Amino acid sequence: MRKQLLISFAILLFLALGTIGVVLYGEGYRFGFGQGGPQVMGTGLLVTTSTPDGAEVFINDHLSTATNNTINLSPGTYTVEIKKDGYFSWKKKITIQKEVVTKADATLFPLAPKLENITDSGVDKPTIDPSFTKLAYTVASQSARKNGVYVLDMSARTLLTLQSASTQIADDTIAPFSTANLTWSPDGQNILASIPSANPARPTLYLLSAGGFNSSPQDVTETFATSIKPTWDKQIQQKNAADVATLRPVLSKFVNDNWNILAWSPDETKILYQASSSATMPTIITPPLPGTDSTPEQRTLQNKSVYVYDIKEDKNFLIAPADKEFGVDYKLTWLPDSKHLIYVHDKRIVMLDYDNLNPTTVYAGPFIDGYVFPWVNGQKVVILTDLNNPDIMPNLYTIELK
Repeated sequence: MRKQLLISFAILLFLALGTIGVVLYGEGYRFGFGQGGPQVMGTGLLVTTSTPDGAEVFINDHLSTATNNTINLSPGTYTVEIKKDGYFSWKKKITIQKEVVTKADATLFPLAPKLENITDSGVDKPTIDPSFTKLAYTVASQSARKNGVYVLDMSARTLLTLQSASTQIADDTIAPFSTANLTWSPDGQNILASIPSANPARPTLYLLSAGGFNSSPQDVTETFATSIKPTWDKQIQQKNAADVATLRPVLSKFVNDNWNILAWSPDETKILYQASSSATMPTIITPPLPGTDSTPEQRTLQNKSVYVYDIKEDKNFLIAPADKEFGVDYKLTWLPDSKHLIYVHDKRIVMLDYDNLNPTTVYAGPFIDGYVFPWVNGQKVVILTDLNNPDIMPNLYTIELK
């Protein structure tokens, strides 16, 4: 009888210890040696993903696994590098915390991206709409009927060729629209065509519908400044105010006092902005969230420097210092994945992580005047270039990013 009790007790003890072991293992604890002897040590989880997948993961220069996998690591800071043949590598220092899941999510850009033209009739002054789905541009190299204003729909899904995505919305039979400067309305429904006149200070203004051909374009030269422009300005102000109002009150006040917002990320989780004054950002989330981006941040703002703020993680990253003039020395645009910026400077097109890491030059060939736009699905960028050939007109080309 006593023997049976001992056996039963041993079985129960074994099951209890096994259950505790499974729970501890699931929470990231591992048996190892430390401080001179064996012990159960807490670990953290590193989840590695990549686009494209199937890349190699190096931790402190040691090949450890492939992407789309999870690794247990002791708490500490590690250098994580993700590599795949034919692509630029991705590298970052990542801090692992006990019982915390941390992500290493790498987008790898091709070493030899494909360049493809999407127009062939000569393009001038392309401009992207507020939704980043349509490009308007002028053509001046064809007949009067073919010259004019065109709109390229980058969101069309049923196209046989990219060239077929462009629609003419105005020609040169009524006015020389091929010479116009184009401005989108805040809602993306209309385009203001500003045609140079004998008086440089007083161009002729037409309001065009972006949705189809304008057989009778509306001349708004006399009414734009007093009627249309105030309406557009009010729409922009109301949208900006509504967006800022979604932030926590402390942050909302700080933004209104110290930021000039340049662009919200497409998923509205991050803000690209230029500091309008020197200030120190308050802490918005207390205590800090576990497993967040471990890249060192900058919360002491310098006037005219450019930053990205991550709303979900309450992290602020310096992108460009004040000694560089935004719009002149460089241009920044969100990639549709909301994780990267298109950074145009020094005649190069660079993909930049939103925390200012992994700058990757995807194109260093010729392109014109900083005309660089993201394709709607984030798999391409659009540039305007004549390929340094003086005998051809500039056209729109795509650069593959995947």
